[in-house]
Amino acid sequence: MCFVMVWRNRVPRLHRFAPPDSGGLEDKGCLGDTQFCFRFRQSSVRKLSWHCFLDQFDRDLPIYLKKDPAYYYGYVYFRQVQDKTLKRGYFQKSLVLVSKLPYIHFFHIVLGHIAPEYFEKNDPFLEAACSDIDRWPSPVPGKTLHLPIMGIVIKVRIPTCHDKPGTTEALQTAHKPATQISIALPTVHEVDLFRCFSPVFFHIQMLWELVLLGEPLVVMAPSPSESSETVLALVSCISPLKYYSDFRPYFTIHDSEFKEYTTRTQAPPSVILGVTNPFFAKTLQHWPHIIRIGDIKLSGEVPKQVKVKKLKNLKTLDSKPGVYTSYKPYLNRDEEIIKQLQKGVQQKRPAEAQSVILRRYFLELTQSFIIPLERYVASLMPLQKSISPWKSPPQLKPFNQEEFMKTLEKAGPQLTSRLKGDWIGMYRHFLKSPNFDGWFRTRRKEMTQKLEALHLEALCNEDLLFWSQKHTEVETVDLVLKLKDKLTDGENLPVKPGIMEKLQMHIDSIILALPEDLQGILIKTGKT
Repeated sequence: MCFVMVWRNRVPRLHRFAPPDSGGLEDKGCLGDTQFCFRFRQSSVRKLSWHCFLDQFDRDLPIYLKKDPAYYYGYVYFRQVQDKTLKRGYFQKSLVLVSKLPYIHFFHIVLGHIAPEYFEKNDPFLEAACSDIDRWPSPVPGKTLHLPIMGIVIKVRIPTCHDKPGTTEALQTAHKPATQISIALPTVHEVDLFRCFSPVFFHIQMLWELVLLGEPLVVMAPSPSESSETVLALVSCISPLKYYSDFRPYFTIHDSEFKEYTTRTQAPPSVILGVTNPFFAKTLQHWPHIIRIGDIKLSGEVPKQVKVKKLKNLKTLDSKPGVYTSYKPYLNRDEEIIKQLQKGVQQKRPAEAQSVILRRYFLELTQSFIIPLERYVASLMPLQKSISPWKSPPQLKPFNQEEFMKTLEKAGPQLTSRLKGDWIGMYRHFLKSPNFDGWFRTRRKEMTQKLEALHLEALCNEDLLFWSQKHTEVETVDLVLKLKDKLTDGENLPVKPGIMEKLQMHIDSIILALPEDLQGILIKTGKT
């Protein structure tokens, strides 16, 4: 079962997250049905092996959809209704899906289908749903999947790293009759971006900067659903960059990191927290950037402009919605995107279309920022002619901050973005952030693997049998052992098709040319 594990709220660690932490900042409670998401660290003591099945699919996923080995997602469907026959006066129950996969929209749909019936029919229904999930195929990137679940079929495609950013690939035509497809999902992970940002509509560019720079950020919301959706929207706004710091869509006083993240003895960490408990209004008052939102609604009215407020004004639970920070944005505000979205509201443009516009805006902004970094990092790659099959692969040149800064004068973001402002200052800030550290470590790993792949290809193009015949048996055995290591390592390298088969042929031909006693030893070596 590669997708998910299913838990009712009976597991000690999870049941603390499943019911909402409180009535929320507006103290309206969570009567009715509520869906939200939380994220928690994997226990270092007890590690579950099922996620290993996902490793083979991780390579072809976009960077922002790759699973994080240290975290799980919990997807919750919570019901609370008045029931005078019960002692507390309310019926409360939760269903939680736990997964390594950040497929927010997909699991929201799945839970919305199975949870209401589970609350009515109890365990037999849940067991039948789990049986359906057990038969789901593996979540292969780029493949259109048909996932049966309790009488319906969900049709969905898992994105790949080869997809063009900002586009949604059309679902492949299935051999099954269209009447069997009950739900076709255009996305597995995207949230309703415009709806989430509507309470802070006029500050989207400043929030993009804060997320990009890895600044500590708190979202104070009236409900778990609004808390989690807003945090997930913030994290996704720098896509296709991955947000490398920790983020908690729904953070509670029961969280194991509660003391770590709320202490005043050190500066707030690079984390985005979504909270609802009124207790946090005081506990996190020292954090530098706080977003306080009211109910998220989409009406025909143009969103009202909410000014940035000073942190000292956030003293009570009755503080008005807004962004509380002393942060001064590096870039001048883009008035065009504000006018475009305002016009969309006035013309009653569908929320989906508004989200597409907003997502494209964030994408272009992020790409304008990251392209100069990509261009400079590409220049750190050694020339292919410097790769020799008989020497170790050459090393990447180190990243030099001042050298990079000099490239911005002629090849900076001004080539692709109309925005003016202190781009240089923002880059200097970014280079100190966890997002840069994570991005550069990932790019360095990719380029190192590319060098190793080119080195392996160069080695395979040599006449290795001829080389072995001119060297001693000891040197030949050493070569075979190294080639076998490369055969194992090559499974994770971006090599051209046929290279690994060619390497195996080299190994076989060299071994067959050796004395029989050595052949037997070398054939067994490396086998398990």
